[in-house]
Amino acid sequence: MNEPRTVQCTVHFEREARGRKRVETGAEQPSLALPHGRVPRLARFLALALRLEAQLRRGVLKDCAEVARLGHVTRARVSQILTLVHLAPDIQEAILFLPRTQRGRDPVILSDVIPIATEVDWKKQRRAWRRLVGGARSGLDARAAPAAANGLGSDPTMGPCQ
Repeated sequence: MNEPRTVQCTVHFEREARGRKRVETGAEQPSLALPHGRVPRLARFLALALRLEAQLRRGVLKDCAEVARLGHVTRARVSQILTLVHLAPDIQEAILFLPRTQRGRDPVILSDVIPIATEVDWKKQRRAWRRLVGGARSGLDARAAPAAANGLGSDPTMGPCQ
């Protein structure tokens, strides 16, 4: 009367918080593999600058002092970051699509780009960007050359919040 029965189905285990496991029916869904490495800090700063500038224009944020207060940073730091919005659009795109940093330091850093952003002429910006990226890609340390060597902006702290 009681015959043993066998039920076959596909299951997989999902991990939850604190290492707990949960049994799920069906085949395991292929996970979306995240690319290795990290997004360069300069790309994150530019994305932040674009977002903050949009919020300042819409009136969501009153001024740079409010941004600094909310972000627990100085107004000078907010000004440095917001200076990135003055870069030529193609330079902004190049920064946003910089390759992920696999290990070590980022090849291009904020202090390298601020003097370029303070230059008003986009042609001069593009020339300085090509020099900077060319040096960084050829294995030279782009940070070794002082910012003044670009021939651009003597005061990198002057920005949109001044």
